[in-house]
Amino acid sequence: MSSRFLRLAQILVAFVTGGFSGAVAPAASLAAESASAAPIAKGRVRALKITLLSTMLADGDELGEWGFSALVEVDGHRLLFDTGANKDVVLRNAESLKIDLTTVPEMVLSHWHSDHVGGFTALREAVRGKAPAALARTHVGEGIFDPRGTVSRGVEINPLLLAKPAYEQGGGTFVVHAQPVQLYPGVWLTGPVPRKFPERNWSGRAERKTPAGFVEDTLPEDTAMIFDTAQGLVVLTGCGHAGVVNIIDHARTFVRPAKVHALLGGIHLFSADEKTLGWTAERLRGFGVENFIGAHCTGVEVVYRFRGDLGLDRAHAVVGAVGQTFELGQGINPGGIAR
Repeated sequence: MSSRFLRLAQILVAFVTGGFSGAVAPAASLAAESASAAPIAKGRVRALKITLLSTMLADGDELGEWGFSALVEVDGHRLLFDTGANKDVVLRNAESLKIDLTTVPEMVLSHWHSDHVGGFTALREAVRGKAPAALARTHVGEGIFDPRGTVSRGVEINPLLLAKPAYEQGGGTFVVHAQPVQLYPGVWLTGPVPRKFPERNWSGRAERKTPAGFVEDTLPEDTAMIFDTAQGLVVLTGCGHAGVVNIIDHARTFVRPAKVHALLGGIHLFSADEKTLGWTAERLRGFGVENFIGAHCTGVEVVYRFRGDLGLDRAHAVVGAVGQTFELGQGINPGGIAR
């Protein structure tokens, strides 16, 4: 495929997603991989650290971008959650922060948008020669490989359909989840989230191809990570296209109805109206959110509004920035620019 066509696809994806507004297992069938996991006894997370590797705000030698990625270190396991927008930003930020991605065996992709999967192929290729098992297992929600298009329906814009064959041929494995799953004790993926509440946290400019034809792409695969800790639930989202209230409400049904100790990531409210923001804040307050990092598509003004609405101070509610961390028992380390 020509570089010109790839660039065209990237531009179209950026338009659709809102970017312009800002050991190695052999490749297996998706169905077989999905069914292969053995049940894990429910447990609680004891140690958790989440480090932001891609978002718009950055200081020091790191780079900002319209994208999202975070490194998850939990009870001895390391996972990369989303891969940013540009092919080299997460890699360069990881190097600047002295994070070794060759020791990270697994990835989670929250959804198909290019600002979350743009670094996927480049990151795998960067580590594969040194560590064949690095980034070799990728968890996704059911529906992420559905064909996508614009209203013109003339060009396929789902970058994962282009990346999938090469990833599998290089020894990578996708694991597709149609429902909530516990990866490790206390470490959960939501899988596709039921849309109980009418949140519309997506652009509405893309279409998804189904057996019945093209329909509005509501990002049915949108997946978040949930960590069950003694202090409450920690929720990590990419864009929260399923709706942050839907995500938390759903998590409380299959993990436990605990308060939210921390909410981190993008929740796609940067263009939301006052009514939507008020409704969302009221429900987040009801969930007992104690720490909040609003990154990527959340919106800077939204973070400040929620700080007040949720009764939090600047130590417990900050704008997300590259290099920023949340650590269980330590709270938020905001870095210099977001302090």
